[in-house]
Amino acid sequence: MRHTYDFGVIGNCAYTAHVHTDTNVSWMCWPRFDSSFIFGRMLDEEKGGEFSIKPIEKDFKSRQYYIENTNILCTEVETSTGKYRVTDFAPRFYQTDRYYKPLMFIRKVESLGGNPRLVARCRPVGDYGYIKPESSMGSNHIRYLGLGAHVRLTTNISLNYVLHEESFVLNETKYLVFTYGPPLEAGLEETSEIFLNKTKQYWRNWVKTASIVNFYQREAIRSALILKIHQYEDTGAIVAATTTSLPESPGSTRNWDYRYCWMRDTYYTLNAFNNIGHFEESEKYFHYILNTTIEESDRYQPLYGITGKKLLDEVEIPLAGYGGNEKPVRIGNQAYTHIQNDVYGQVLISLLPLYEDKRIIFTERFDSSDLINKTLSMIEKTFDETDAGLWEFRNLSQHHCYTYLFHWAGSSAAVKMAKVIGDTKMGEKAMKLKEKSARMIEKCYVPSKKAYAQAKGVDRMDASTLQLIMMNYLDGNTQAAKDHLIGLEKELHAKDGLFYRYKHVDDFGEPETTFLICAFWYVEALACVGRIDEAVKYFDNLVSYSNHVGLLSEDVKAVDGSMWGNFPQAYSHVGLLNAANRIARKIDKPDFL
Repeated sequence: MRHTYDFGVIGNCAYTAHVHTDTNVSWMCWPRFDSSFIFGRMLDEEKGGEFSIKPIEKDFKSRQYYIENTNILCTEVETSTGKYRVTDFAPRFYQTDRYYKPLMFIRKVESLGGNPRLVARCRPVGDYGYIKPESSMGSNHIRYLGLGAHVRLTTNISLNYVLHEESFVLNETKYLVFTYGPPLEAGLEETSEIFLNKTKQYWRNWVKTASIVNFYQREAIRSALILKIHQYEDTGAIVAATTTSLPESPGSTRNWDYRYCWMRDTYYTLNAFNNIGHFEESEKYFHYILNTTIEESDRYQPLYGITGKKLLDEVEIPLAGYGGNEKPVRIGNQAYTHIQNDVYGQVLISLLPLYEDKRIIFTERFDSSDLINKTLSMIEKTFDETDAGLWEFRNLSQHHCYTYLFHWAGSSAAVKMAKVIGDTKMGEKAMKLKEKSARMIEKCYVPSKKAYAQAKGVDRMDASTLQLIMMNYLDGNTQAAKDHLIGLEKELHAKDGLFYRYKHVDDFGEPETTFLICAFWYVEALACVGRIDEAVKYFDNLVSYSNHVGLLSEDVKAVDGSMWGNFPQAYSHVGLLNAANRIARKIDKPDFL
């Protein structure tokens, strides 16, 4: 049976929650993306707590879906005695000149027929399952003590039924409001309904103001919505995923904590937001970059914590793991210590829209000339170093083609920004680095394959070099671009558009799963070289690897189409959004729209 992730995800740019199709909140970290889970059954059934609204019958059917063009999730459950719907959302809307995004999780439970008998369970935990709080009743709420802040569940379900997990008949609409910090002190039903309607309107207005192409528009909208809630709005950081230790393939031990901000991933995410005409995310990220790097004089880390924290020590914690046996479970990520020099180019490209796009007024661009100059100097200082590359090899250091591509692209961006600023010296420096980077890229060319290899001095292929075409280092209309794509296909194309990152043995053996972002890069590259029919065909297949609510994992196993890796993966949704945009720009036939 194909392995899939049976979760929908809600969020409000302060936190996210994974809701299983059985209504249990299987993953939710509070008060931040990188905090301990407060519900974490995804990684340990015993220590992970529970927050569910299940029928007393063990046999039931469920259907999960999003309210159209929102991040509001509905789970409908049908049993032999009745049917009901749970509507879950994280409040988010604009009021008093700012976004209201509380640490508040609201669940609305309404009967859809019959007399369903339910059990509501709320068992929050702290410190990755090691703290089980003391619970006690207030007048209309249950308080949970020992979790570092006031944690409350306010509900119109009998508190005794919830506290003692006794069944009740759902004969009227029930509300459960779970809060961290400030409790709900207004009317339960009225507030929940007002917040639901305001949140629904917020998301729909956000979608309406996005320039999302008609090609696979529904899937592109869902990707845009899920990407939005991967930004931690308080600081502007954008995380790779809000989960940790979901394995890249079964038994591989490739279980990583992705709840941090990778500068590389963020470049691609911001590119996606810029493509749909949303700039607020870029502006917030700029503040994050400036605050995070202001004191860096030697080099930038590949990733930082969502508040700019530098030390992200990787440790293994004693949890059962995904599925009860996928160990290790890791928090922190050793990659923060790596030398990954492509990061400098990505910082520069991330800044470019603030200068180049005429929809942004000059005074909104901020004065970042010092940051641009400092980042160019870092490219210059580290130019001859070997590095771990974008795949973060732990025991392999090379002169990666991808690194020099981003030296080239970052320097190109700096040339453009220097013109806007009027800084001739900066422009000259950037141009020299651009030309020097191009010479290094050419040293990665393998004549026998008519393609560019992973790194200087080797002949193995790497999907990251698809970016040579996508970033127009190789013009898609040239034979060089077409030959390079063929060379990559021969070694890395699995089937039906699925693509391996690389096929050589690394620190953990030979990769078993394909990487979805690479598959979408492949589709983009096909479009760039004019192979539009193939691009459309493969894109059509790739969207089928989403789960029941349109969310994508990091990895897909080619043999059976199963989903693996942290979920949902921002990278994968960026890939879908950017590939859809690329194809739409290439297509001029109405049949494709």
